Amino acid sequence: MTTAAAPVPAVAVPAPRRTSAVRGRVTVNAVMVAMILYFLLPFWWLVVAASKNNDALFSTAALWFHSPGSFFDNLQQLFTYNDGEYLRWMGNTAIYAGVSGVGATAVATLAGYAFAKYRFPGRNLLFSSLLGAIMVPATALAIPTYLLLSKVALTNTMWAVILPQLLNPFGVYLVRVYVQESLPDELLEAARMDGAGELRVLWSVALPTLKPALVTVLLFSMVGTWNNFFLPLVMLNNDKLFPLTVGLQSWYQGALIQSGANALFTLVIAGSLVAIIPLIVAFLLLQRYWRGGLTVGSLK
Repeated sequence: MTTAAAPVPAVAVPAPRRTSAVRGRVTVNAVMVAMILYFLLPFWWLVVAASKNNDALFSTAALWFHSPGSFFDNLQQLFTYNDGEYLRWMGNTAIYAGVSGVGATAVATLAGYAFAKYRFPGRNLLFSSLLGAIMVPATALAIPTYLLLSKVALTNTMWAVILPQLLNPFGVYLVRVYVQESLPDELLEAARMDGAGELRVLWSVALPTLKPALVTVLLFSMVGTWNNFFLPLVMLNNDKLFPLTVGLQSWYQGALIQSGANALFTLVIAGSLVAIIPLIVAFLLLQRYWRGGLTVGSLK
């Protein structure tokens, strides 16, 4: 006659261990909240300051609204000041960012794909040199770039801002790593066996898979060009070619000279707020591509 085995009692987690885990989660959450507030505080100040007139900007609480109705007055002055100069600068910035972003993404795609999937002499040396270029600050290259472009009479033109932005070493590195990790050689060989040429393989097989990486490079390139200040400051002296960064800085200098008498401080703040809206919209429109493009399960 057999007897039923006695049930094994559940092992209770010691109270100090549970307390330590809870304390760790609380610490992590507190740090995350502090970081969120740290990054959102400048944006909140920008929104509040853009809703004030020139007098209230310096005489009221910095982090709370005073005259919200002034926001629309500031926008009207922003878009009409000096014959719509701000809109011209925004158009210039959109051209610089759009052309540079698309061009840098195309160059990074071709270069990264070639480094990842082709074998050729000097490949490792070239890629090591590319990695070294990531460590060079962009400001250190501005003056040499200016001297080079001045030799071919391209300074003070839009190309002086666009051409230096087409090479994105980090973008090439990102595409190469993504191709190596997410694009199997078997998938490319299957396409070649079906009669596809190298360009067809790249266009029809590789690019759909690389959408997340390409969108990342595109956003990084566009944001970098949109926020670039030093390069256009060095290259351009015609205010009709200024991007927003240099144009707003010229307004700020004018406000300092006039001691704010011409209400340029409010225009600079309102212009800074409007300038970041296209970047937010671009991020929201393109983020959905980060959720697709992986080849998990593509090979049977």
